Amino acid sequence: MLARWLLAVSKGHWTARALSTTLVQPGAFVIYQGSHGDRGAHRADIILPAAAWTEENGLFVNTEGRPQLAMRASFPPGEAKENWAILRALSAELGATLPYDSLAALRAKLIADVPHLKAIDTVPENEWHPVEASGDGSGEFTETVTAHYLTNPVLRASGLMAELQSAARSRQAGKLAAE
Repeated sequence: MLARWLLAVSKGHWTARALSTTLVQPGAFVIYQGSHGDRGAHRADIILPAAAWTEENGLFVNTEGRPQLAMRASFPPGEAKENWAILRALSAELGATLPYDSLAALRAKLIADVPHLKAIDTVPENEWHPVEASGDGSGEFTETVTAHYLTNPVLRASGLMAELQSAARSRQAGKLAAE
């Protein structure tokens, strides 16, 4: 049986067609794990309700390489579980139990594998190495985000964000005073 696990696949660029042809092959059994039931959930055979990023503690690394802690702002509603707990429970059901029973144990494993993650709020100092160019540099640059204010299901559900996106489109369509 062909199966596809959509782990928080709620990105605005996944159109209904892409979900049915590119990301998920026709006839596949689909499991969706996420918090807002966006496009990925509409295609799912099974939905595993997960906490949103604001509903679980997290460890993030920003674009400068700085590990940061995020503390939950509220608890997930209903039967939603933290994402790590869903994956841990499923691993036990499949007979391939992951080696952690708590968020603290998972974080300890992450730090053992990637020691840099222990240095919370610290920018790492890395030695600079030049990167050799490949190809002739004539490739086309395309934007992957076409609606900045609508990039996730929380934003797409917001009237204010829809208004901001509309204003942004209007600014792009018209000429600026200096033009």
